[in-house]
Amino acid sequence: MSTSQTQSVNQLNQHWPHLILLPLTMVILIPALWVLKMALRPSQSFDLSINPLPSEFSLNNFIEVMSEPLFTVQIFNSIWVSALTTLIGVFFSCTAAYALSRYRFPGRQLGLKAFLVTQMFPGTLMMIPLYQVIDFLGLLDQVAGLVLVYSTTAIPFCVWNLKGYFDTIPKEIEESALIDGAGPFTLFWKIIIPLSRPALAVTALFSFMTAWNEYILAATFMNDERAYTYPVRLQQYVGEYSTEWGHFAAGAILVSAPVMLLFFVLQKHLVGGLTSGGVKG
Repeated sequence: MSTSQTQSVNQLNQHWPHLILLPLTMVILIPALWVLKMALRPSQSFDLSINPLPSEFSLNNFIEVMSEPLFTVQIFNSIWVSALTTLIGVFFSCTAAYALSRYRFPGRQLGLKAFLVTQMFPGTLMMIPLYQVIDFLGLLDQVAGLVLVYSTTAIPFCVWNLKGYFDTIPKEIEESALIDGAGPFTLFWKIIIPLSRPALAVTALFSFMTAWNEYILAATFMNDERAYTYPVRLQQYVGEYSTEWGHFAAGAILVSAPVMLLFFVLQKHLVGGLTSGGVKG
């Protein structure tokens, strides 16, 4: 085989995965393009065309959605709830995961299994007892109530993910720091946490998405429109007899934008956090 033929074969071997992934990517993007098409149509009717490319271009749906009196309030509620859920969930998950990774104490395995068992049940199963707890605390129609619920439901997954990553950090690093005079507080916050940035990025993104996209509990605990998170408002475009498809599609794109932005900001950490966090149990 000549040199040119060998180079051609090598180039083909390098590029054939892209030849397969490109059409698959286009197929996967069709639903997203179809939603964008619905949002850019001035009509509120359902588009039955299979063509995902918009034939009309209008920003009226976006303008009308963003011009609603409570749009800013509800978006701010979503951001506030998601940010607080992320901060609280990641903080408590870090401390719990580190303790479960590094220390051996009675009930450790039972605690880990209990965290795992809680993930086997859907959130709606706990809706009634959670409602009673939130009502008893006087936190209905308040952001603090949703933050409390979302944080506690996100912590089990976050603990398991962070524990798996902490297990991959060599203990020799901590032993060296202790020999150099570092205390437990310095060891954890100045050494372990900076080394765990990939896992923290994944955990933070999961916590944020859990709170940002959740609808059922928010709709149950919130009766005041000024306390709604935006997914609750988004559902109201779907009526019993008619649906404002243009407004719904525009709102869906707007509510997806912050998560997409957060993903792009954290993407350099995501792959390392997902793979390293799943190595050890």
